Amino acid sequence: MSIYLIALIIGIVAGLRTFIAPAAISWLAYTNPSHYLGTWASFMSSVWAVGIFSILVIVEFVTDQLPKTPSRKVPMQFIPRLVSGGFCGAVLGASSGNLIGCAVTGVVGAAIGTFSGFEYRSRLAKLFGGRDRPAAVIEDLTALVIAYVAVFII
Repeated sequence: MSIYLIALIIGIVAGLRTFIAPAAISWLAYTNPSHYLGTWASFMSSVWAVGIFSILVIVEFVTDQLPKTPSRKVPMQFIPRLVSGGFCGAVLGASSGNLIGCAVTGVVGAAIGTFSGFEYRSRLAKLFGGRDRPAAVIEDLTALVIAYVAVFII
């Protein structure tokens, strides 16, 4: 499978949930560190990266449920998603020499994931009679499954 397709998919995940994407990439690097040895991204294979990003995923799950959490489309929510997608794409590209192309692809994926995720969650909430929490949980699970498939199956 093309590294660009994986970068696009992991970027989409970053658009859905900012920290699931780097957590998935850190788990990939941790379980298969040889791909990242000798690259700037080798730190992603450390237990520290896995731990920190995994904790951030849990924090994001909690904060996303809060009623005062701003829309993902405002700059303070949108920009970190783009950065996450670009960073994850760059990490994926580091081992194959496609750093910039994969970083840009990750940013594009994050933009796609942000806006399509907003629409997906809005429609799910309507199906649940306007209740957002079940829609948010389904979106969380969707992002986790897509991330897992992108880094461990494709």
